[in-house]
Amino acid sequence: MAAPLQNTSLSPDRRQVIGWLTWTHFLNDGIANYLPGILPFILSQRHVPAALAGGFMSALLLAQGLQPLSGWLADRLGGRVMVLGGVALSTLSAALIGWAHPAWLLIMLLILTGVGNTAFHPQALSITRSRVGARQGAVMSVFLVGGEVGRSLGPLAAGVVVHRWGLHWIWLLALPLVVTYPWVMKVIPPAAKKPRQGAAIAFNRHLKPASALLGYSIVRSATTYEMVTLSPILWHQRGGSLVVGSALVTVLIGIGIVGNLLGGAMNDRFGKGAVLAGTSVLAIISMAGFASLQGFWIWPVLGVMGIALFGSSSTTMLIGQDIFPENPALGSGVALGLANGLGAILVIPLTYLAAKWGDATIVWILAALTLGTIPTIWGMPRARKELTLHHAQDGRG
Repeated sequence: MAAPLQNTSLSPDRRQVIGWLTWTHFLNDGIANYLPGILPFILSQRHVPAALAGGFMSALLLAQGLQPLSGWLADRLGGRVMVLGGVALSTLSAALIGWAHPAWLLIMLLILTGVGNTAFHPQALSITRSRVGARQGAVMSVFLVGGEVGRSLGPLAAGVVVHRWGLHWIWLLALPLVVTYPWVMKVIPPAAKKPRQGAAIAFNRHLKPASALLGYSIVRSATTYEMVTLSPILWHQRGGSLVVGSALVTVLIGIGIVGNLLGGAMNDRFGKGAVLAGTSVLAIISMAGFASLQGFWIWPVLGVMGIALFGSSSTTMLIGQDIFPENPALGSGVALGLANGLGAILVIPLTYLAAKWGDATIVWILAALTLGTIPTIWGMPRARKELTLHHAQDGRG
């Protein structure tokens, strides 16, 4: 007997919730990630050497390493305080950067921006999942792409504002949230509090595949952050304008959205291993092009690089969830949050060395590191049945 067809349409109330969550995600990720677009201006105004630019980026991104803890807290607390409080903290801190003259105050505000950004995501993701119904893939894609669009346009918007009116006017980027926050508070529902009981996490059994995944993801994150940091600085040093330099970040992240969507489709058709290996090879080729070419060619090369760097995002998240079946949120946190936090730390020495050895040398080093991660693919489960068999063998042992 055929199963009855499910009604996959979203109710008006659910569409409203998803719409406001996507809008909030767009605003949060836009203002929490605008720094690369104005980093050359800040370095020039504050008389900070370009070698120290990585310290500012790391201050902004370091809190992402706390995403596993943030996800755990979101599950235990329930409600919506981390959504509303997270986006408010990231927006307020980022809006005050224009008045942060001492370097220590600027770094403190960047850290608080990163903390708010990290607090926002797990609970927002949980609320979205609870409202998607049967259309999980399509609705989750809308929510996630909203954040990616914000990340790509934030640096460009900041570059335009600072170029036209100066750094003190960066608070203008906070206005969309300030105006719409009452509706956000009214519409976004609370997340359910999850029970504490559950299977214990067998860390000793997961250590090898988790280490392989973490090694791969750290290099991918460090490469992404370093290219986002270096591109506007390099363009500015070669006499380019601030706005055009910030647009380089928009190209890298914006076209990376295409890579994210393509990576998910390729994963379904060819498998996880093919996506990880294919995007690694494409990343190496594009980095070689970036290190060798100048002028107009930087733009298409950065677009290809964005596709390569973001093309494995959904696959690594799935692998993390497969490695930790007892706690998939922890697996996602390892693949994304912890890897991003550790990758952000590497931006400090990489940017420092770029100023000493030249940008092209650092890009070649990143290409070599990416090549070195390809063997780690064989240490990760590339299919769920493979992981199940591995766990069964460990259990018998």
